[in-house]
Amino acid sequence: MRVKFWGVRGSIPAPGPDTEAVGGNTSCLQVIGEDGTELILDAGSGIRDLTAEDLGHATRLHILLTHLHLDHIQGLLFFAPLFDPEAEITVWGPPGRVPLRRRLARYLSDPLSPIEIGELPARVSFENVPVDGWRVGDLQIKAALVSHRGPTLGYRITEGDASLCYIPDHEPGLGLKLSSAPGNWISGHSLAHDATVLIHDAQYTDQEYPGRRGWGHSSISDMVAFAGRTRPGRLLMFHHDPTHDDRNLELLEDQAAEEAARLGADVRVQLAREGHALNV
Repeated sequence: MRVKFWGVRGSIPAPGPDTEAVGGNTSCLQVIGEDGTELILDAGSGIRDLTAEDLGHATRLHILLTHLHLDHIQGLLFFAPLFDPEAEITVWGPPGRVPLRRRLARYLSDPLSPIEIGELPARVSFENVPVDGWRVGDLQIKAALVSHRGPTLGYRITEGDASLCYIPDHEPGLGLKLSSAPGNWISGHSLAHDATVLIHDAQYTDQEYPGRRGWGHSSISDMVAFAGRTRPGRLLMFHHDPTHDDRNLELLEDQAAEEAARLGADVRVQLAREGHALNV
């Protein structure tokens, strides 16, 4: 499968010359299976640039939302295929007491939106993710709740021997010592274990984290410790804080790589960058 990053920032878009190398748009990934299956992970501001041409003019699309915080859904109204009457789109999201469509309608409705969710021209359905996983084309998808404020999912997508784990908003070290806790006690462990590629929350420096404990995001050290326990082949740092400019992020990339080497974690660590693509 192939992955392209359309938004890598967390919390709020951070456009400008100091963030253009890594990217200022909020969370959005495109996943393309070998059979042409198209998945979109999250609908942050980065989804606006994902055009019909980028999607191979596919009319059957699946959007997988990790959760409904604004930075992960704010681009929905600007996703062009939702205005194509020929498009058939399924939006998958976390379970809740209120149906997913009604929860999203709180945003896609007056007074926050000029267009109501029921007015979208595309054929759109809204589904809670299946407990036991499901298949879209040749892609097998598994979802599980992870540690973050509000019902929040991580995803694992498998095609053949390759697996992609996506956990953009995650605080695995909350109340746990990741180096010694049993694996089944660690949030997200089963999703990420032995993944080919892990895309993981890297929002806070170790110095910032104590003042933000419980906010639902990871420190750099906890991200590396989580990777050390789950052993992915490649670790992509994601959900960059809006206050971290390109230079800050490059320093954090170096710090994370050094920390991984110190722990003996056999993993390649790098920043997720808007516009970059990789084969899994």
